[in-house]
Amino acid sequence: MEIACKIFIKGLVQGVGFRPFIFRLATETGIKGWVKNTNEGVEIFAQAENDGLNTFIHQIKLDHPVAAVINDIQSVPSTPAELTDFSIHGSENRSLEVTGIAPDIAVCEDCLADMEEQPSRKSYPFINCTNCGPRFSIIRDLPYDRKKTSMSVFPMCASCTKEYDDIRDRRFHAQPVACLHCGPTYKLHTEEKIYDGSTGQILLMVSDLLKKGKIIAMKGMGGYHMACDAFNEKAVKTLRERKKRDGKPFAVMFRDVESLKYYAHVSISEQHALHSWRRPIVIVKKRSRTNHPELSSSVSSGLNTIGAFLPYMPVHYLLFQVLSLPAIVLTSGNLSADPIVKDDDVAMEQLVTIADAVMSYNREIIHRTDDSVVRIMNSKEHLIRRSRGYVPTPIPVSLNTNGIIAFGAELSSCFGIGKGENVILSQYIGDLKTLDTYTYYEKEMTDFLHLFRMKPELLVCDMHPGYFSTKKATSFDPLPLMRVQHHHAHIASCMAEHGLDERVIGVAFDGTGLGSDGKIWGGEFLVCDLATFRRVLHFEYIALPGGDRAVEEPWRTAIAYLYRVYGKDFQSLPLPFLKTLDNGKILPIVNMIDVGINCPMVSSVGRLFDAVAAILNLCLESTFQAEAPMRLESIVGKNCKESYPFTIGKTIRVDEMIKEIVQDVMLGTGISFISAKFHNTILSVIFESVMLTAKKEQIKKVVLSGGVFQNKYLTENIQLQLKQSGMNAYFQEQVPANDGGIALGQLIVAAKRRTLVCV
Repeated sequence: MEIACKIFIKGLVQGVGFRPFIFRLATETGIKGWVKNTNEGVEIFAQAENDGLNTFIHQIKLDHPVAAVINDIQSVPSTPAELTDFSIHGSENRSLEVTGIAPDIAVCEDCLADMEEQPSRKSYPFINCTNCGPRFSIIRDLPYDRKKTSMSVFPMCASCTKEYDDIRDRRFHAQPVACLHCGPTYKLHTEEKIYDGSTGQILLMVSDLLKKGKIIAMKGMGGYHMACDAFNEKAVKTLRERKKRDGKPFAVMFRDVESLKYYAHVSISEQHALHSWRRPIVIVKKRSRTNHPELSSSVSSGLNTIGAFLPYMPVHYLLFQVLSLPAIVLTSGNLSADPIVKDDDVAMEQLVTIADAVMSYNREIIHRTDDSVVRIMNSKEHLIRRSRGYVPTPIPVSLNTNGIIAFGAELSSCFGIGKGENVILSQYIGDLKTLDTYTYYEKEMTDFLHLFRMKPELLVCDMHPGYFSTKKATSFDPLPLMRVQHHHAHIASCMAEHGLDERVIGVAFDGTGLGSDGKIWGGEFLVCDLATFRRVLHFEYIALPGGDRAVEEPWRTAIAYLYRVYGKDFQSLPLPFLKTLDNGKILPIVNMIDVGINCPMVSSVGRLFDAVAAILNLCLESTFQAEAPMRLESIVGKNCKESYPFTIGKTIRVDEMIKEIVQDVMLGTGISFISAKFHNTILSVIFESVMLTAKKEQIKKVVLSGGVFQNKYLTENIQLQLKQSGMNAYFQEQVPANDGGIALGQLIVAAKRRTLVCV
């Protein structure tokens, strides 16, 4: 006696080889029926003996493709039909619901093998199948079909069509499928001419240019990269000069993980992240080599880490086949703070001012995506930048988010939209202060609303009226607008990730965010739930001379702390960093503080890191965001258990810490030791403040978020201390702890408050 059911699957189940997987599984297990894509997900009609259906559903959950994500699977009894086999039906678009869109997926091992063996794809740089290749970067609309991607302009040849139509083939309905006879091609633009020969010839020329110290603009999966020899100091410095990127570290692509291990310590967890199908940049610790060529010192600009990643496009593998170098710099193709370039005409206009040659291809990039960045802390992956390989995978949450748009922050910006019990975050956009980045932000928001069938009902933004994201929210359609305090959004973002909907202790440490008292916060201890928060403790306010100018010039914040601790006598302290500043710089800062002109009061831990880095003469002027804290973390000494004094009263005071840091500097104590003591002090502040609050409020869960918790030393150690004390500690993993996670927090707060209003 056969029975039948319809199986409805929601999640990331299109563009990842899911239907061919279902077909193979059904035919292997004797299931009759069909499978099809809808804009809501995947629908299956399955008919078999009862035990067979149960086994079939269990195997779907157990063995689905590696890039697939099943958020929900439901089985509904149905009437058996006259069927003899299992088939794949055409896609169906029938509602405003949407299924997940696959992120771009690194080329798989099977395709790499085909690239060596298949005559029609031998050395073909755009090889892909249902298990790999471009997805989000080429999609225009749903359902995900070739005609709705930028591959629509490339008619398939007879050979590719046969594979595309063959249910048993690995390229069955692989929308970007192509070969040497019918797919996209590369060109190389140099000062002399345009080369449009074979990819092999072009890569030989690129290899020769790289070895000669030249800079190449290379079109990648989600935008252009700038490439140069990672071992050539002159080439790397030239790239910095032309790109107007003075200090921010460059990412380095290594031939393979074995090559990387010559230059960095790579843990098992880091190796797993490097090899994952998402292929992010992984921040790893450098090692010194005396028997091997050193990476250019300008790659990491003095930091003790490397942003390393492995090849993820077929063309990367082909390049390393002809390139003797084990690694190349491969950084974003843009000018200064502008977004990564994705369009060929813009590349030929802008990137030629940086590159000696431009390597492009003739398939359009619809959605630009930067390379994602992760850091492994306590063996877990923590996202620093969420983009290629991760977006637009939804974040499942516990509340109905339908119709909510979250506009995010201003730095490291992204936005979010709500669909059911999912939040779909945009890719990393960048800092909205430039016109090009803001235009990119607006366009992607329009595209997301269309792509995901989003009808806005509620808008939510930051409290800061000057943020460009806030201005966008206030100028949007006349819909209800909610404002969420910045640090509450940080904590709520982490809560959303971990499915928390209760009172927690929130520790929000970052650079700056407007507080509910009109001052600038950034060193906060909160008691909060998803709807409300109460500030229970914070670092004592300090004047920030020049406001945003002090973020760019940490020496200003250092002077503010020294002036508060020593008065005007600080000018006579024999500190090296003061000797580099003449009175023409120092006295105006003192006067600004005295009269309170352009000196907002801040409680920011990020600015405290700035001040200490300046006092140690590590970083007086920041050439990129969070440079001073990164340099301070980079020199932390080993095996230091000591810390500096501080006091916890109505506020947290660190004046005694500043005094002892100054004394250590004057005594000639090593800055690595001082940095370790400072970090240990921040750890003690967090631990003692959390334990005091936990006892008073009777709360055992603590949520830690904000850009400061990208610091590996802090995060790993405080997690261990809190766990040993019996506290349940939660950190951000799926979304960044920096402002790239703010939109998720805003959206979940808005969803919770809307629920309470409805009740």
